[in-house]
Amino acid sequence: MVLIKVWCNYNKNYPHLFWVNVYDNVLNMMRKFYLLICLSIVQLVAYGQTKTLDFNNVASDINGTRLGTTSFTQTTAAQESWTFTMVANSPGFWSYNDQTLWLQSGDPTATPVGNAKTSIKRADGQTFNFKTINFLTFGQDQYLRIEGKKAGTVKNTQNVYLADANVPHPYNFTGWTDIDEVVLTITSNAQFPTNTSAADFYLGITSFSYDPSPKTITNATTAIGSTTATFNGNITSAGFSAIIERGFVYSTSLNPTTANTKRVVSGTVTGTYSYNETTLSGSTIYHVRAYAINSIGTSYGVDQQFTTLAPPTVTALSPTSGPAGGGTSVTITGTNFTGATAVTFGATAATSFTVNSATQITATAPAGTGTVDVRVTTARGTSATSASDQFTYVSGPTVTALSPTSGPASGGTSVIITGTNFSGATAVTFGATAASFTVNSATQITATAPAGTGTVDVRVTTTGGTSATSASDQFTYVAGPTVTALSPTSGPATGGTSVTITGTNFNGATAVTFGATAATGFSVNSATQITATAPAGTGTVDVRVTTAGGTSATSASDQFTYLAGPTVTALSPTSGPASGGTSVIITGTNFSGATVVTFGATAASFTVNSATQITATAPAGTGTVDVRITTAGGTSATSASDQFTYLAAPTVTALSPTSGPASGGTSVTITGTNFSGTTSVTFGATAATGFSVNSATQITATAPAGTGTVDVRVTTVGGTSATSASDQFTYVARPTVTALSPISGLASGGTSVTITGTNFSGTTSVTFGATAATGFTVNSATQITATAPAGTGTVDVRVTTAGGTSATSASDQFTYVARPTVTALSPISGLASGGTSVTITGTNFSGTTSVTFGATAATGFTVNSATQITATAPAGTGTVDVRVTT
Repeated sequence: MVLIKVWCNYNKNYPHLFWVNVYDNVLNMMRKFYLLICLSIVQLVAYGQTKTLDFNNVASDINGTRLGTTSFTQTTAAQESWTFTMVANSPGFWSYNDQTLWLQSGDPTATPVGNAKTSIKRADGQTFNFKTINFLTFGQDQYLRIEGKKAGTVKNTQNVYLADANVPHPYNFTGWTDIDEVVLTITSNAQFPTNTSAADFYLGITSFSYDPSPKTITNATTAIGSTTATFNGNITSAGFSAIIERGFVYSTSLNPTTANTKRVVSGTVTGTYSYNETTLSGSTIYHVRAYAINSIGTSYGVDQQFTTLAPPTVTALSPTSGPAGGGTSVTITGTNFTGATAVTFGATAATSFTVNSATQITATAPAGTGTVDVRVTTARGTSATSASDQFTYVSGPTVTALSPTSGPASGGTSVIITGTNFSGATAVTFGATAASFTVNSATQITATAPAGTGTVDVRVTTTGGTSATSASDQFTYVAGPTVTALSPTSGPATGGTSVTITGTNFNGATAVTFGATAATGFSVNSATQITATAPAGTGTVDVRVTTAGGTSATSASDQFTYLAGPTVTALSPTSGPASGGTSVIITGTNFSGATVVTFGATAASFTVNSATQITATAPAGTGTVDVRITTAGGTSATSASDQFTYLAAPTVTALSPTSGPASGGTSVTITGTNFSGTTSVTFGATAATGFSVNSATQITATAPAGTGTVDVRVTTVGGTSATSASDQFTYVARPTVTALSPISGLASGGTSVTITGTNFSGTTSVTFGATAATGFTVNSATQITATAPAGTGTVDVRVTTAGGTSATSASDQFTYVARPTVTALSPISGLASGGTSVTITGTNFSGTTSVTFGATAATGFTVNSATQITATAPAGTGTVDVRVTT
């Protein structure tokens, strides 16, 4: 039969590893079986830290040193002293240079079972937290009972069996806190099982460990609300130093530390303590631990979990505002309202409230100001603040001004109301009648006045109340104006007509319109008359007057017709004399009813031929002017098309020549001014045969036939030149030749010819045929002496004066005679005494007037023929030339 003894061992360094010791009584040996066990460990006690008491500093040698008999004190490196006390027969504490405190007793006298005890205490007698102990035995099969006591009372017990000799036996003690003594008692000895009275110590302690920090317990949380809870703790041991701080730590995570939210509780003593937390969130899982701190360290109690209750929530208010005086009935919507104990508006309790259901409360708002949170309190807590629970106390509105302060009885006036506290206005009334309105801002409302009569108060209603009445809020309903007549009833489309408007209720008129366009200006003459200036417009429009009483209704009596203004598109002619009188045809549009035609600033007489044509007589003027037409539609605009130029009349300052033949044809150079655009040149009453305008100061004209002295006048669009001595032209009678003497002469010229005739005064030339006389002298109006030029044949001798050139006739013929030639004489000599009859042969002897021998005339001669003369030689000498003169 195998006797198996089984117990479990735990090592803190390997919390997942346990081993099982099995004692085989047959083989008389210990066997260890290691089991790997995965554990879910729940922490029940939280230690602050671990310290170890060992015997490294105990002096000894191999033969052993007796350290004491009934007691022995050992001090740690931290100067924490422990006292060991033994009760047994022959007790003793020994050291054998093996860093072990050996407990020995019963030698030579054995101690009865249960009476061999060793006590371990703090030297100062304070409590401590026991954690581990390590045994070493000389022999096997050692049985012990280990007890943890406080004030003599056993709090913890553990039986151990030390099976093997000379091997370590470690033991852990969980939950051995707040004790002041550990007692080791020999319970039996397996080596001497039958000797129940032989129970001696013979074992060693190599070390044991303890927690010098305080021992703290976290008790269950109580009085849990939505935002509140009471934390409870208990310090069962101060550890090896006095408590310097205690309290609680909490968070929403497991095992909070002082790095989380910490609440310090006053006091430094052991025992129970608590803290009332008020800043929690509802419906939240929290973890809390009690903690204590001494100079050695910090200890925590076990983690306690709790869940806060769901507090009430306010999700909506209706209404969300009310008067500062209070009294508003407010419906509060939310959750968890059952059992509500309070409703507050800010810091003030509601005047009253009724819990209608778990989701609705009806409360009466107390008096207040500003915006406040409405909060509901139940046993679960008080609702958190949010935008949804805000209630605004609204000051009552005031009306300080209206604009305008009056309007038509028919209503419709847009009135700007000025005042205070208009936000959220719910009604605007004119007297007892509601108006439509728009809240522009906290200080302005635009309202449309309803129909009404008389003077009424305009009042504004908001959640803060209704404005009080005052002189500042009064609005007067005014009767509307009427228009009964206009004068004139039409005007130009360009505007500017001064119109007298007759009607009623014109006082305080604010506008006069022609159709949709405001008058350029207007004056209220009286309650029944307005003078307005028509703006630009077209067609027929209604002239309406607006007052605070409204706008006059349209009717046939208020119609004003815009007339299209005339336009001038052409003039004919476009110029005329500065003296005026030019008949001008004006072409354009809208001439009907023309009242004025002006040339520049001067009015003209005119006739309206049609809507597109006027004939006007230009008044006197100068320069270039606009010809403008005025009708009821206005005055035509100026343009290049309406320009008329006044031209200065021409003047004649000189003529060259100043006379000419009555038959005309004289080319006359006329000198003067303003000849441009000349249309005619007259010699007396007769137009020039032709003329050319050389420049503004010279004309060449051909004189027509005429008689006497006449004025040469020039006509342009500027008029006709005035007569003066400078423009006179004299028509001269043509000269006549009635006789010549002689009527012939030598072809070589030189014959002095006396010309008899008429109108020789002012003779400018005498011609023999086509050749001018070598010279001439006007002896009188009837005689000229002229020297014939060389010529041949028979030619007309003509006289030229300003009156022209004499006509040809038989009376003016002059014959050029050929010079005679002598070709032969017979005889060619004779007596010096003369008397010789000489026959002369030659040519052109007809009409011979003399025959000379040298310088001496023949005694006589006979012209036998044109080729022969018989002459009697005179006395003479020498050889001479015989010459014939014809």
